[in-house]
Amino acid sequence: MRILLCGDVLGRSGREAVAKYLPNLKKDLAIDLVVVNVDNAAHGFGVTGEMARQFFEMGADVLTGGNHLFDQREAPALLENEKRLLRPANMPSTVAGTGIVEISVKNGLKAAVVHLIGQRFMPLIGENPFDYMNQFLLKYKMGVNVHAIVVEFHAEATSEKVALGHFLDGRVSVVVGTHTHVPTADERILEHGTAFQTDIGMCGDYDSVIGMDKRTSLDGFAKGYSRGKFSPASGEATFCSLLVDTDDSTGLATATETITIGGRLKPSSKLAATFIPRQKQ
Repeated sequence: MRILLCGDVLGRSGREAVAKYLPNLKKDLAIDLVVVNVDNAAHGFGVTGEMARQFFEMGADVLTGGNHLFDQREAPALLENEKRLLRPANMPSTVAGTGIVEISVKNGLKAAVVHLIGQRFMPLIGENPFDYMNQFLLKYKMGVNVHAIVVEFHAEATSEKVALGHFLDGRVSVVVGTHTHVPTADERILEHGTAFQTDIGMCGDYDSVIGMDKRTSLDGFAKGYSRGKFSPASGEATFCSLLVDTDDSTGLATATETITIGGRLKPSSKLAATFIPRQKQ
């Protein structure tokens, strides 16, 4: 199975980057499953129903959120009606929506996507993600009832994200971090076969402070206060993502590669030989 995970989409420029690059990537690289984080898609704060619909039309199969998902008034109703839009699974069961979805892809293969929220320095309160995944993996097993398990961990602390990667190594296909909007250069396959990246970055304008207009942020840090209202930077966005191939029999990763296109970040020089475009089966 070929999986593409896209970093936090931030504002209009981020949405435009996804619209510009995702459809062709999905087609040219014969990608089977696309997961897009939309926690900041609506002017930096959550996602609207119309935007969610547009992301699915662009080629997304699953949308994830995070700590800003509930900033939009329509979020609870949207989460109840659109099961492919995930809120963190380890939030209380009384919260609207779900954090798990099963997706059928080529040739009857099935993937489970799990969205989690971190517990260090995060405003949302949820169950311990490590305990949650232990319970989750009693039901979902690669090579038994699913062919791949994708875990997207929306967390602040890099240590917490790295720890979860090692904790799940060999038990899931891929663990990726989101939320900090800065791509880390540690994409790899862990010892027991799980693909991992601490943070896949954002689809947003990097001439900014983590996607927001830099002038307001600079005032806050330099003066100790800021009277301005945060708004997304509006320049050309960089599309940041991680591409993963998995073995259909074991669910474990066989190759991984970052894809960085457009905007101010250095683009991916080339795709690894293992990611030569292939025919869709």
